[in-house]
Amino acid sequence: MEKLLPILLFSFLLSTTQCITKTEDYNKSAENLIWSDEFDGDIIDLTKWRFETGDHGWGNNEWQDYQPQDSDNVEVKNGTLRITARKTGLGQRVGDYTSARINSRESFLYGRIEIRAKMPDYKGPGIWPALWMLGVNIGYLGWPLCGEIDLMEYISSKPNSVLMTIHSQANNHKNGTQLSTGFVPLPNIEEEFNIFGLLWEEERLVFYVNRLEQVLLTINRPEDYNQKNWPFDKHHYFLMNIAIGGSFGGSNGVDDSIFPATMEVDYVRVYALE
Repeated sequence: MEKLLPILLFSFLLSTTQCITKTEDYNKSAENLIWSDEFDGDIIDLTKWRFETGDHGWGNNEWQDYQPQDSDNVEVKNGTLRITARKTGLGQRVGDYTSARINSRESFLYGRIEIRAKMPDYKGPGIWPALWMLGVNIGYLGWPLCGEIDLMEYISSKPNSVLMTIHSQANNHKNGTQLSTGFVPLPNIEEEFNIFGLLWEEERLVFYVNRLEQVLLTINRPEDYNQKNWPFDKHHYFLMNIAIGGSFGGSNGVDDSIFPATMEVDYVRVYALE
């Protein structure tokens, strides 16, 4: 049985006007499941996912070397996807750790999205698992103009908590203007599976945990919107990974005793709105 987080309501806007999040008028019965991966079987479905590889720091001075599909950093077993970060060298430097980063081949615009996952057992600081989305136009617009939607970020130096955030040209962590929940308590994030959800409508993004009624963050589209302040009217694709160290995940150091560290994902589901 899932432990349900107390309902926490945070309302954030791209303007100075706040509003109360209302989801009681949302009709879930009008949804259609249009894409999912339940991670059944014993192999990752390469018609749905592709791997990104490399150890170039990934924009945050990270230490991991992302590995290809035939590595021991990713597997499908007993109905879950398992991404594992490992220490393979002496430690405390780039390239001494391996991990995996997988991206969906499909992209999506609007809908209700749910990812059910469990974070690695807490053993110490240094890892940064994430379930997130990027705009498909990143190849020619770059980041953050393409937009980024973080359904779930977990920093092991801040156990028992979750972070949900958006980034755009106007609002991003590089200049300290990102729009975020901040670290919200989620005491069972390392011990149990939780659902990290997003209701993505044309005029708002609603982030929640486990149930649509448990809203953590609402961001409304600004009245005068454009690519710089609202890139969320374009298709985005999924990414799932565990980063190691760097300017965010490693801000409190990396404890080499924490490896291997495994994030499990039960499913990824996308529902179309009416």
